[in-house]
Amino acid sequence: MGILLWIIFGALVGWVASIIMKTNDQQGAFGDILLGIVGAVVGGFIMNLLGQPGVNEFNLYSFIVALIGAVIVVTVSRAFRSRV
Repeated sequence: MGILLWIIFGALVGWVASIIMKTNDQQGAFGDILLGIVGAVVGGFIMNLLGQPGVNEFNLYSFIVALIGAVIVVTVSRAFRSRV
């Protein structure tokens, strides 16, 4: 995907993940984009470990994989924040 599509994709995934995890008030648009892109990388890595394709196109499968990754990123960051 091109850089512009990664930004749009990241914004959509990050926004939905922040709504699901109830962190929408804590982060802005840049946080949503960053969360979505990192979530896509994490979700793709996990799916590759399971023998499935990761995020490779702008489609529903990639959106779900990235969303799962973003939810995992938020969960892990909450766990680290609660310990500190």
